[in-house]
Amino acid sequence: MTQARRWVAKDFGGPEVLVEIAVELPAPAPGEATVEVRAAGMNPADYKHFEPGQDPKLLPLSIGYEVAGVIVGLGPDTEIASGGGAAGDEVVVFQIFDGYSSVLNAPAADVFAKPSTLSFPEAANLLLVGTTAAEALHVIGLSAGETVLVHGAAGAVGTSAVQQARLLGATVIGTASERDLEAVRGFGATPVRFGPGLEDRVRETAAGGVDAAVDTAGVDEAIDVSLALVSDRRRIVSTAAFGRASRDGFQTIGAANPDSGPFRAAARRAILDLAAQGKLTVPIGATFSLSDAPRAVEALAGPHPYGKLALVP
Repeated sequence: MTQARRWVAKDFGGPEVLVEIAVELPAPAPGEATVEVRAAGMNPADYKHFEPGQDPKLLPLSIGYEVAGVIVGLGPDTEIASGGGAAGDEVVVFQIFDGYSSVLNAPAADVFAKPSTLSFPEAANLLLVGTTAAEALHVIGLSAGETVLVHGAAGAVGTSAVQQARLLGATVIGTASERDLEAVRGFGATPVRFGPGLEDRVRETAAGGVDAAVDTAGVDEAIDVSLALVSDRRRIVSTAAFGRASRDGFQTIGAANPDSGPFRAAARRAILDLAAQGKLTVPIGATFSLSDAPRAVEALAGPHPYGKLALVP
């Protein structure tokens, strides 16, 4: 047995419902890998997982969808998803449900060699946003020479979408707040400030028009501008504006879309390859100790430095 620490939600609510517990992990079974966590990625989906209004029978809930770490054990006759695997190998794990842990057992099919180009906090934050962005660009059918409008371009999914769209050969216009415009520009997009007059500013920027739009903000301003500028509503996709999508006829991706899970699982290798080639990076805004998980979740849910957050055991 291996001793581990793990954060769980004992109730539904905010960071105050999180408690750290001790867990005894059995030896990895066939098809499993034991991974010592060096960094746990943090995503808004983490705290949404234990928001109020859910069935109490689900409690307690473990938290965290992705980690980076080191293999400390493999089940009998087991290889990781990228092939091979041995104690001491650096890996990333996605998708799991107990990432806020010091050590965990994971299906070997969800364990991949960590790109050497990324630190542990960067690697731990690569795959959820990377596969989400890849799915968004796939859904809108983006191709070289087109212009795509990315709302929330300084956010985690937006930053990955900007990078991946540029790799496809597209021109990217990215909307963001005033403070994040330079960050958007740094990834090769033309930044446009959110706020009144957004449609006019995008029109001025996109002299040849906008072919498609990716919304990661979920606000009416982003949706209204996308609908005004993109003629084919099948080429507008949102990760957040589900109510508007049902009324206005554009696409959404996420847990309610049955195609999202299989696509993202299949996209993991491609995202890892891009990162290994140095073509996809993950800005890190701050790291927190694993023992400080409630404060980290509070920061995640509120204003925090540009870039992703990570827990470091």
